[in-house]
Amino acid sequence: MTPAEQSIAAEQICRLAPVVPVLIVEDVTQAAPLAQALVAGGLPALEVTLRTKAALDVIRAMAEVEGGVVGAGTLLTRADVKAAKAAGAKFGVSPGTTQALIEACEDEGLPLLPGAASASEAMALLERGYTVQKFFPAEQAGGAGFLKALSSPLPQVRFCPTGGISLKNAGDYLGLPNVLCVGGSWVAPKDALAAGSWSEVTFLAAEARGLARR
Repeated sequence: MTPAEQSIAAEQICRLAPVVPVLIVEDVTQAAPLAQALVAGGLPALEVTLRTKAALDVIRAMAEVEGGVVGAGTLLTRADVKAAKAAGAKFGVSPGTTQALIEACEDEGLPLLPGAASASEAMALLERGYTVQKFFPAEQAGGAGFLKALSSPLPQVRFCPTGGISLKNAGDYLGLPNVLCVGGSWVAPKDALAAGSWSEVTFLAAEARGLARR
């Protein structure tokens, strides 16, 4: 799968909803009910970060949830890509980008949202064929104002900004012409997961689903 083909697939996933939940799940028993709650609230694209020992098992469990499209976040190595794809991930997300990561996603046929945090990085990825990218860490790297400035010289590139985004500032990003969606963890707070409060997660997901997107 070429970078251009990956970006076509990534855009389709990004357009499923204005928010992609960024999920750090320690307990695999939470995986299916969490995914079901998020999908019920209107957020079908789910990014499970590879930051816990349970992450790959969480991806496997969420891949079985009807209506969900599960992906793997924090991809850092070729081994991460291979393991994520084998676990059932339909897309991948990386905080930055390396040659090895690009080659792995090409080989495994895994659509990648490659991370960029500067104009030079975005241009380098565009040169490879990636027209859909992750902007990370969004707030720390310049926020909505930075992405707005990029929209004029790089109109071909569209972003999924992640990092420091909440319900309060998500609209600042979603109103930009070069933003397809945002990534955020606020829709799955740790206390709700610990308590098994899936109705709360569904409420937060529905609230996020209602955010305006240009």
